[in-house]
Amino acid sequence: MKIIIAGDGKMGAALTRKLSAEGEDLTLIDSNPEVLESSEERYDVMVVHGNCASMDVLLQAGVKEADLLIAMAGADEVNLLCCMTAHGLNGNIHTIARVCNPEYTDQAYAMRDMFALSMAVNPERQAAIEIERLLRYPGFLKRDTFTKGRVEIVELRIDAKSKLCNVALNDMYKIVKCKILVCAVLREGKAVAPNGMFVLREGDRIFVTASTNTLTILLKNLGIISHKVKRVMLCGGGRVSYYLAKLLENSGIGVQIIEKNPERCIQLAAMLPGASIIQGDASNQFLLDQEGISSCDAMATLTGLDELNMILSLYGNSNGVSQVITKLGHIDNANILGNLSLGSVVSPKELCCNTIVQYVRAMKNQTGAALTVYAIADGQAEAMEFLADSTTKNCGVPLKDLKLKKGVLVVGIVKGAKIEIPNGDSSFHSGNTVYVVTGREKGIYQLNDIFE
Repeated sequence: MKIIIAGDGKMGAALTRKLSAEGEDLTLIDSNPEVLESSEERYDVMVVHGNCASMDVLLQAGVKEADLLIAMAGADEVNLLCCMTAHGLNGNIHTIARVCNPEYTDQAYAMRDMFALSMAVNPERQAAIEIERLLRYPGFLKRDTFTKGRVEIVELRIDAKSKLCNVALNDMYKIVKCKILVCAVLREGKAVAPNGMFVLREGDRIFVTASTNTLTILLKNLGIISHKVKRVMLCGGGRVSYYLAKLLENSGIGVQIIEKNPERCIQLAAMLPGASIIQGDASNQFLLDQEGISSCDAMATLTGLDELNMILSLYGNSNGVSQVITKLGHIDNANILGNLSLGSVVSPKELCCNTIVQYVRAMKNQTGAALTVYAIADGQAEAMEFLADSTTKNCGVPLKDLKLKKGVLVVGIVKGAKIEIPNGDSSFHSGNTVYVVTGREKGIYQLNDIFE
């Protein structure tokens, strides 16, 4: 499939990495020749230097033959104009635009036909939604939701005090006393597909499939106290903080935002009348102590600097904050991050990229494409949701009799109102929703791809 990526910044580079690994025919447009040269050397892509909203530049990039345009420039207005121009030159092209400004969010959706948008993405808003979901279930490092919230894959860290430390997976039920499935384990930076004999160790990060109704039982039986969050401290007053504060205010949760820029503080105070806006430097230890960091229920570090966010999260942990969430723009070195007490790590860039990759896969496989795709285990595995239909092979065959590709695991089946965490005797039928976890290198695009 021929794809044009307009804008080769952080988001554009991340998309280039993911889509080139999937074998797509990519053309990059950017006004910075040095950035383009770097991408051209690193990946097998075509590059065009110029303004991505220009008709001449788009024609030079082959817009008339392209299947998809992804507009990731730094300015929303440029992205919208880019999509409109591309659609004017090629009426059949699909378009995706990044729209970050809160003032344009509703407008982009209401006027998507006029802007010729197939989809609009907002990385900051996606990150805020992800953080708000994590705050609803303190105790989980990450939550990925399927089937409109009925099934989830959650991430937990095994520490020395955990009831699961030094326990084999076969013996887990005696402790958790609810139906769950450990679908992946991250140990020393490497993803492992465990069997029943696998023994959990201190430092492991485990990825558990369970029905949403089971999560509270899981936390309770593991001895993880899940107090309702009443007050959250947000370090940094950017867009993620704004979107998150709006969500938290609607849930009746108190919000403190610490922001250094006085003008931004005035803006936030006007937009968020229910929040407490503190003008000051979040890296100032005295300020954090004065504002009650040790007594807040949760802390999210959302400044524009990854290094500062990491330091603030470490300080929050040292002060006994029960739930810490760290926003990172770069999570390339997962081995280093996995050894730090950063709590839950959220990357707007990665969340947005996963959404776009899912759209691309659906375009390639209109029938049987994954309904939902999440990267788990630091991107070393994928969790996917499929709908079995009349073309799906092996319907009705018990899982123990199926010949699946190596590293592929069926982790959940939804049959109408019934949610099943499967065992060897389980089977799926046409109309069922099937959840699969696999290594990223497997190339699973349709449900039939899981079979040997």
